[in-house]
Amino acid sequence: MNERTGSLSEHAGEDRTGRRVAEARLLFDCERLTLARRLRGLRKNQLAQAVGTTPAAIGRYEAGVQPPPERVLSRLAFALGVPVEFFGPGRAPVALDAAHFRSLRSTTQIERDQALAYGRIATDIARALEDLVEFPAAELPEHPVSPDEIAGPGPVQAARLAREALGCAPGPVPHLVRALERHGVIVLVLPPSTERVDAFSIGAHPRPMVLFNPAKGDYWRNRFDGAHELGHLVMHADAEPGSKVVEDQAHRFAAEFLMPAGDIAGELPATADWARLAELKEAWGVSMAALLYRARTLGIMPEAVYRSAMGGLAKQGWRRQEPGPALPLESPSMLVRAVELAGAAGVDRDRLAGLARVTRADLDLLVPARPRAGVGVTGS
Repeated sequence: MNERTGSLSEHAGEDRTGRRVAEARLLFDCERLTLARRLRGLRKNQLAQAVGTTPAAIGRYEAGVQPPPERVLSRLAFALGVPVEFFGPGRAPVALDAAHFRSLRSTTQIERDQALAYGRIATDIARALEDLVEFPAAELPEHPVSPDEIAGPGPVQAARLAREALGCAPGPVPHLVRALERHGVIVLVLPPSTERVDAFSIGAHPRPMVLFNPAKGDYWRNRFDGAHELGHLVMHADAEPGSKVVEDQAHRFAAEFLMPAGDIAGELPATADWARLAELKEAWGVSMAALLYRARTLGIMPEAVYRSAMGGLAKQGWRRQEPGPALPLESPSMLVRAVELAGAAGVDRDRLAGLARVTRADLDLLVPARPRAGVGVTGS
């Protein structure tokens, strides 16, 4: 290549980039800038500093008062790790009901916004996939429980209804995540950057979601978390998230869903019989702490004995990690298999990311590839 040809190629590339930026500015969607900023866990002042502008200017761009100048748009795309086309209109917005976070005091608004932003693009990925692959229908029962009900039967009734609706046989639930996915719930493990956010659920329409903490690698507690979030989806469509009463209701739902009183009451010890608790832990797929909680709430274990047993757990260091072999977490597979089926039909991950209007990197974070392709969307 001579000098003249190289110069022409360079100018052609610059012209294409300029046209892309100009078109992105014309189609600029202010909500997409907010989404990208939240995905990266940035405050407005942090983003402003990264691109050489002011927080007030970022606020105007996000409010739709004015689009950013082309040079600023290019810097925003670079700082946020997205192509300029990301700022164009995305897929039609999905209604995200209030997310049920465990404790609003233990996380910052930035951390919760980031987690919700990942939930938003997960719905975009799922909707793009639903144009290509048939998903199971979203079929969760509804059993509203008043957020003012402190000790009533509502959570237990809701859990029994959910077990019946999800086709659970008497006894332990063998694979909670698979049961959720078979009934159309999107289940995801959040990226590592969100590790301070506990598991939470979103009543997205038409497909609800349960999102797991990426750092909590405990099989037993993860199952209880999943049942807890299922409780929110079944009982709390209209409840204000985060209240102590609502969280306690979800806890009681999870206990009945995973350990039905009629099935487990005769097996629970009245004392801190650690050998027996270890056996039940393996059989029922719940932690010893959850078994102790269940024994207390069913009136099998006296309050004083329960408190002493929980103190023993803490003294042994078992509140953080209980004894016994570690088990791999129940892994979501519905979206993974859907991506594989789309790929087999000629829509690879790059094209799917384009259809969903997300970056390929974010697609791979939320729906990691695996070595062997599956045979169906939800498996057997």
